[in-house]
Order: sequence, then structure tokens, then C-alpha cells
Amino acid sequence: DSEGGLYVCMNTFLGFGREHIERHYRKTGQCVYLHLKRHVIEKVPGASGGALPKRRNAKLFLDLETNSDLNSEDFEYEDEAKLVIFPDHYEISLPNIEELPALVTIACDALLSAKSPYRKQESDSWEEELQASKHAKTLVQLDNGVRIPPSGWKCSKCDLRENLWLNLTDGSVLCGKWFFDGSGGNGHAVEHYKETGYPLAVKLGTITPDGADVYSFDEEEPVLDPHIAKHLAHFGIDMLQMQVTENGLRDNDIKPRVSEWEVIQEAGVKLKPMYGPGYTGMKNLGNSCYLNAVMQAIFSIPEFQRAYVGNLPRIFDYSPLDPTQDFNTQMAKLGHGLLSGQNSKPPMKSELIEQVMKEEHKPQHNGISPRMFKAFISKGHPEFSSNRQQDAQEFFLHLINLVERNPVGSENPSDVFRFLVEERTQCCQSRKVRYTERVDYIMQLPVAMEAATNKDELIAYELKRREAEAARRPPPELVRAKIPFSACLQAFSEPSNVEDFWSSALQAKSAGVKTSRFASFPEYLVVQIKKFTFGLDWIPKKLDVSIDMPDFLDISHLRARGLQPGEEELPDIAPPIVIPDDPKALDIDESSVMQLAEMGFPLEACRKAVYYTGNLGAEIAFNWIIAHMEEPDFAEPLAIPAFGEVASSGAAALGAVGLDNQPPEEMVAIIISMGFQRNLAIQALKATNNNLERALEWIFSHPDLEEESEPALDMTDMENNANANILAETGSEGPRIKDGPGRYELFGFISHMGTSTMSGHYVCHLKKEGRWVIYNDLRVCASERPPKDLGYIYFYHRIPS
Repeated sequence: DSEGGLYVCMNTFLGFGREHIERHYRKTGQCVYLHLKRHVIEKVPGASGGALPKRRNAKLFLDLETNSDLNSEDFEYEDEAKLVIFPDHYEISLPNIEELPALVTIACDALLSAKSPYRKQESDSWEEELQASKHAKTLVQLDNGVRIPPSGWKCSKCDLRENLWLNLTDGSVLCGKWFFDGSGGNGHAVEHYKETGYPLAVKLGTITPDGADVYSFDEEEPVLDPHIAKHLAHFGIDMLQMQVTENGLRDNDIKPRVSEWEVIQEAGVKLKPMYGPGYTGMKNLGNSCYLNAVMQAIFSIPEFQRAYVGNLPRIFDYSPLDPTQDFNTQMAKLGHGLLSGQNSKPPMKSELIEQVMKEEHKPQHNGISPRMFKAFISKGHPEFSSNRQQDAQEFFLHLINLVERNPVGSENPSDVFRFLVEERTQCCQSRKVRYTERVDYIMQLPVAMEAATNKDELIAYELKRREAEAARRPPPELVRAKIPFSACLQAFSEPSNVEDFWSSALQAKSAGVKTSRFASFPEYLVVQIKKFTFGLDWIPKKLDVSIDMPDFLDISHLRARGLQPGEEELPDIAPPIVIPDDPKALDIDESSVMQLAEMGFPLEACRKAVYYTGNLGAEIAFNWIIAHMEEPDFAEPLAIPAFGEVASSGAAALGAVGLDNQPPEEMVAIIISMGFQRNLAIQALKATNNNLERALEWIFSHPDLEEESEPALDMTDMENNANANILAETGSEGPRIKDGPGRYELFGFISHMGTSTMSGHYVCHLKKEGRWVIYNDLRVCASERPPKDLGYIYFYHRIPS
């Protein structure tokens, strides 16, 4: 509460509000607390035109992490600190050197002077005054005749046209890699410095008559270049004629509104701000827009609202002593912040009048800052714990994995996304088939580029683009490929070749094809457009396409039919396990690696997933990724053990049978990640000689054993699960499926702007109360032109029959 301030336990240094401090004392017996209270003095206009102080109380740390800028000129502070002794609530004002022991005084001083954990997560470099580079005065520039055009730049080593840096020694234009401004790239500017030692570079697009952004590779920080005008003139750049723009083009070079950045964010259109419950924005913490977009979509779904916000009192009552480390507490807190409306209020009429009178616009400090949520949900993850841009689809799966592992009550909200996929694999030579089922949460649609309806325009555009690039002119107006949605759906349903297929009918490798169908339809269908792919140089690229996504979708024709009359099943025989003499020579199915990498997972993690699942295919490897993505070495390179180690542990990872037939923990974890109980996973693996694929078939063919299986409660899980006291016992029926008709209506989509998942920006559009709303971090407005054709992830809800 805003009146009670913050109580900090002097033993654990955990902070609590007034409502929870008594419970903490009763639970732990800790009796010494530091009570912090901040009185905010807000300046308000006085009768004589001056500013009169208006005093009000505020917490030191806001419970819902509101986005209020309390460091602005409109506020002053008075901080109050007391030592409180429980249970008598005896208070000692601070500082008080005479009455307190020296150790207590030192602890209080250290705590009061400590930096806020929220502030520690931010980069402080922007607050520091830039220093002149030691290389600026003596910088040597090569007289190589290089002249830099005023626009139309491209990295000389790749195709990136964003985050480009001009080396001030030789005039090379190269892409950066996660510099202080948060932009992404392939790191060619850094590589060039390591090869040549040329220390200074200026970011193209930031050059104005007032200066430019300069970075020193040698000093490893942003710097000032007092001679920047002379250094730029060496390459034909006149600072006085340059104007900064977001995309690096001068004002007169800006093309009509076709850029995806402008279309997706609905730039150039006056958008009406939206306020109230469900219309709360989220602050961008530095490349955290992927998280903001996904969480806005998640908490627009009633099942998630009920599970976390509806159960908020129970979740808070049974939260652990350290609620910052509890998933359900953080989800409930974030959901309440988004749905309560407390942080989305329209400006007062007096504030609007004041702005008009002063002819100035003050941004409204609405919205929440999800720092604590991001810190917890990304803990231990090599990618999400960084400040780099991430793939929203990968984060969505990461979130679903955490929801599955941290149930709240009897309802698992992630059930609404779960569905079964039937895979039909056919041996092309024997014509025999095998039917298997797997769990999935996302329907991935390929982009059928060959079906573009404007091929002639695309060919003409590509010719003009190459000519402009060769002549160093600005690129022509963008022409985007127009792909029919029906073509993408057709590509999804068509058979695909199975690489390295082993036919149990022939007991040899053969050609095989696989088709996928829905064994069940989820309540909420998530559709991902596979826009991201890899080039021949393994650089991730994005397909800039327009797809006519339907408002109403019927995929009933994709319902699985099972084994058909006249079809003969492949024998249930496992392929022979071959351990090579040289384990480093083990083949890794690169096609499966590529499929996983296109989903946005780190390349090395994909290689490990395919290796440790014995090249059984991308689907099995995907489940391995879900089960291991939080491990610290998740994205580290694959380290294949020596031969002796392979015989003992590596073979088990590949599915070899141990002396005691104890299933490998790797395979057990994969099956558990699909929603099955541990004892059922072990039983299935033992029954199939630790063959992962056959074990899954065995589970689905023994439903009676699934019903008899009882969940085993592990003490480690009890300790790790903060809300174990309120968990309802659930039966072991296998993965819970909410099957129904395959007819859906679109209610939201997430769009990505940029050239790859490593850079760019995410925006979310949601349909609420009959109209579309755009969620662009803190900015929440009524959408005028929702760009449904440029989305990346689409959310559909089932139409009741």
C-alpha cells in the first residue's frame, strides 16, 4: 500500500508491504526490520503562478512497478527510515549511532545506500558524460578514395541495412552487434576492428549538424570525437547537410508509407489512446518488446485471467517468503497490473488545460514496468536473461513450459493451446505406414513463396534494387510478395520427405514421406508464419511478405483419420543402434537442425537436441529443447565425449540399453515435458528397450495404464514449487486435450519489424469489445488500420458450434 512504505528484514534483506510483514514475522521469527518510507513532494501551480509543494506518501518500490517518472522536475523527495523491533513495533529513528550497536548501524547504512535492484538491471552508460576518445586527435585516415553516399547504405559483408557503422579509418560500412543502443547485427564491425585495429566508428543515421554517435572498439565504450566533422568530410560527408532519421534516410529520401515499421505501428495516423482495465501498456526494458507483446496476448485470454488474476488472493496468501522467485506470484502480479486499470487512467481535464495553456505536451506516466517478472522468467536462460532482442515464438513456448511446470489450482490455463498432431509416415518402397501422435502448441505455417500473386512486380523491383545498390542510390519503393493464405495452408498439409528414413518393413534405409494432421483441435489456435529462415551463409533472414490472413478460419478438413482400410502398418521393430568407433564422426541430421533453428532456437542447442535424441527427427528433438532450454549450457557448443564416456553415458543418451535397463534421464525428461507422469514415462521406456519413438507409441496404445498411473510427488519439486500448498491433485490421464470443432475467429496477432529475430521490434494487436487495439509497449491506442497481413504469430479462438 502507498501509505505503509516498505519493511526490509535485516536478516534476509527481503522487502515486504505493511500487509505481509506480520505474516513474515510469525513465519520466521525475525524481529528486526528496516522501515523505509518516501514522502514525495509534488510541485503544483500556486495562486501567484509559482509552485507550491504538495506532500504525499509513496512506496520506495511500487508493488505493480508503475511507470511513473518520479525523477522528473515535478517531484522532490523526503526519505524516512526507522528500525522496527517486533512484536512490540518499537521504533528507532535513523540515524542513531548512540543507541544502536555498530554492526546494526553499518548494516542499515549499507542498505540505505544500496542501489535499487530495478536500477541495477538498467545500463548506466547513458547517464555518464561521454569522454573524448584518445584516438580522436591522432586518428589516421586512409586516402583510398572512398566516398559515402547520404543514404542507401548496406553492410559490405552481409545484407543488413540497419545498425550500420562507418569505420573512420578506411570508410568500411559494416553492421554492429548489440552495441550500447541495443541494436542487433552480425558483428562485422567488431570483426573488422579485430582484423585491422582501426579503432573508431560512427553510426550511420545518427549524423546531424550537432554531432553523431561514435564508438571506440579499443576503449570499448561510446566516446566523443572532437574532430568528427573533419573525419566525416574525409569520406565526403557534410555534417551540416545531414539530418538524423530512424532508418538512416534523409527527409527527402523517405519513401511513401510502405515500410513494415510504419505500417505495423500505424505511423502517420492519429490514434486515440485507450484507458481502463485491459488497456494497460508495458514499459520496454531494452529489447523486451517480445515479452510485452506475448504477455498482452496471453492475458487477453479468459483462462489465464481466471487462473492468475482470479486466484490472486490465494496465490498471494500462499506465496513463499521470497515471492520474487515464485512463478505464479509474478504472473498474478503482472496480470493484475494489466487488467486492473489502476495503471491506465486518462489525464485529468486540468492537466490537459495546463498543457494547452503552456503549449507543451507531457507524456502520461501510465503503464507498468515488468522488471521483476522479466528477471524471474529469464533467470538461467542464456538468451532471455540478456538485453538482446529475442524471438516471440520461442518466448511463448518458454512461457508455456513454465506454466506447465507451475500449476495453480486444478486448472491449467495452457490446456487451451495444447493439441495432438497425428503424423503418418509411409515407406515409399513397401507402401506400409506408421501412425504416431505428439503434443504441440503452435501450428507452424510455411510461406509458399512460389505461390506469390505479384511475381512480375517482384522481379522488376529486384532489378531496380540491384541497380540502385550498384549506383549507390536510395533503394526503390518496396514491393512486398503477396502470398495467398490458402497456399500456405496447402503447403502445411502436403507430404514432406523424411531424411535418413529407416524402414522397419525392409529393415534398411529407404525413402519415406510424412504428413501431419490434427488429432485434436485446441480451444485457442496459435498460428506462426515461418518468416525466418537461414541463407546459404547461415545468416538468419526474414521473408518480408504479405499474407491475407482470414478473420474466420476453418481447418476441419485437416482432422486426422487414423489407419485407413487397406493400409498396412510398419512392423514394430527398432532400428539397430550403431555407435561409431570415432564418436566425433557421428552424423547429425542437418535438416532437423535447420527446422529447429528456423523456429528461433540457438543453432548449437538445435545440434545438441538432434544429437541427444539419436536423429529421430525434429519433433522429438523439439521436445528435448523444451525440457532443457533453461539449463545454463543450453546454447553452448556440442561437446561429444570420448569413447569411454560414450560407452557409459553417451550411449544411454542415444537410446542404448543399459545393464539394468534403467531409462536414460534425458528421455524421461522429454516424455514428461509432453505432459505425462514420470512413472508412466519410465514404464514406457522400459517396455520398449529405451526407444523414445516406440515409447510414445506405447503410451498412446495403453490408455488403461495411463488411468492407473498416479502422480509421484518429489520432495525437490515440493521445495521448488512455491505454491505447493494450494495445488489441487490432478489425475494422470496423459496430456489434457480440449478437443472441439476446427472453426476459429481471429482475435489477436503479434507482428515483427526488422530483418531477423536478433533485432527489430514487436507490436501486438488485439480485438477487444468489437474493435482492434494496438499495444506498442507503453502506447495503447485504438487501431485504425490493423496490418493483419504482416503478422508473425496469430491467435484464434474456437467458434462455438
